[in-house]
Amino acid sequence: MTRILKMRYLILRRITQVGLLFLYFAANAYGWKILSGTLSSSKLFDTIPLSDPFAVLQMLSAGALMGINVFVGAVIIILFYGIIGGRAFCSWVCPVNMITDLANWLRRKLLLDKAERKVWISRNTRYWVIGLSLIVSAITGLAAFELVSPITIFNRGIIFGMGMTGAVLVAIFLFDLFGVKNGWCGHICPLGGIYSLIGRFSLIRVKHNQQNCTLCMKCKEVCPENQVLFMIGKDSTTVNMGECSNCARCIEVCDDDALRFSIRDFAKRKESK
Repeated sequence: MTRILKMRYLILRRITQVGLLFLYFAANAYGWKILSGTLSSSKLFDTIPLSDPFAVLQMLSAGALMGINVFVGAVIIILFYGIIGGRAFCSWVCPVNMITDLANWLRRKLLLDKAERKVWISRNTRYWVIGLSLIVSAITGLAAFELVSPITIFNRGIIFGMGMTGAVLVAIFLFDLFGVKNGWCGHICPLGGIYSLIGRFSLIRVKHNQQNCTLCMKCKEVCPENQVLFMIGKDSTTVNMGECSNCARCIEVCDDDALRFSIRDFAKRKESK
């Protein structure tokens, strides 16, 4: 029971990710109307539109004509993650996160993180990919990243059949395992960059209690964006960087009860980004 409690957020994340994939599959296979479409463009209960803001930006760049429902769906998503969820899409919704989490768990087990390696991809690369995707979309008239997005490929593979989905996921797994730690989600994926920007001022945040902290650094070891935990050993405050995905792994591994979810502390702005 104690072990399950320690993994409660991880279990909830997996239930959410697998559950969403099942609902998309069930909409196509059984005609269920709970959640239909794909992660790029969905309908909740066949009524409420939900649109990926980055996909909408690409289509706008490509000059596509879109209905009002598409924009309403994007606004709903932006408001939810901007006010409440932060970058939670990446750790609670995106199915590729299950692959990258597995790769990075195996990295720690194999002690691959202990080797001194120069990281040859900047975390800012994802923001460059956003710009490049919009430029290519404008030139080609196509939503460029949607054509190659592992997230879209995985989502559609579950709904319509795997096809080449397995090869794409294996490539990401190997890249994160033997290439760059948290390489895909933490350095390259433009959706990570988009939701970092959208959720920069969101309310739900991880809070650090300096008085309880024993500086074991387990939190930084498991955090996919450990730069957001700048306050460890320094200050009692909330994470104020948009790159935090609210995955809660830092909370689960902390034996000191020094980390927990809280409401963002707007009074302290140290190291904000």
